[in-house]
Amino acid sequence: MSLNLQDIPRVKTITKEDFIKHYFIPQKPVVIERFIDDWPAYSKWNLDYMKAIAGDITIPLYDDRPVDYKDGFNEPHAQMKLGEYIDLLKREPTKYRIFLWNAIKEIPQLQKDFKFPDFGLRLMKGIPMLFFGGMNSHTFMHYDIDLANIFHFHFEGKKQIILFDQKQNEYLYKIPYSLITREDIDFNNPDFKKWPMLEKAKGFHTELNHGEVLYMPEGYWHYMRYITPGFSMSLRAIARNPKNFSKAIYNIVIMRNFDNVMRRVRGQKWINWKNNQAIVKTHKGL
Repeated sequence: MSLNLQDIPRVKTITKEDFIKHYFIPQKPVVIERFIDDWPAYSKWNLDYMKAIAGDITIPLYDDRPVDYKDGFNEPHAQMKLGEYIDLLKREPTKYRIFLWNAIKEIPQLQKDFKFPDFGLRLMKGIPMLFFGGMNSHTFMHYDIDLANIFHFHFEGKKQIILFDQKQNEYLYKIPYSLITREDIDFNNPDFKKWPMLEKAKGFHTELNHGEVLYMPEGYWHYMRYITPGFSMSLRAIARNPKNFSKAIYNIVIMRNFDNVMRRVRGQKWINWKNNQAIVKTHKGL
């Protein structure tokens, strides 16, 4: 048995008016296949190019180890020169990923290779983020702290995507005071005997290829697995739904700080309590 997932709709290209009407207003995901063919990045951006222009830059790396109470929010697990990391990606599978790297700030020439598209939303131009990963590396199922509208542009190789909207929270074993589900759930091959409520969750999936753009609506949970080594860039626009915008403010101002205080006060007991509560609260629906 597998997760209850439907294919994310695909279009070759799309107008601003059609995007707003068919995807933004109803808050539905979509893959746009041929939207960036005219960007220099479409033909230039690959792992070799990134190594050539930025191989000496030290980059933060993350893996899939469980959250530890000593870890700060989005604190990297290791560092490496970008060139060495790309060599590693091409040589062998690795769990190390680059996550939320504002490469444009460190490599200004990349700005010449793309443009901020007009989807009818005001994109935040100061924080284009890059994400890299090796074969079979993956993110935990999570949603972004600001519940932003996200446009995810993929470069090189293939990437598996699984999405859920916020209406599925009660089935996903969400960790309280956090943005993730239980880290020991394999969303690529879930164990329904251990996680029975996942059978009730309804989501979306697709595989992204070079040059394709995925729109993820506000607050969507996302799991991403690199089928082959590659990288992506995300552009984002703030949440427009008042409820989501308020939740974003709560997450940033209150929830994150409360969680950090509790980690310092209770240590690993706080992490263990949260993991247990994810099961207790979810299984109330059985």
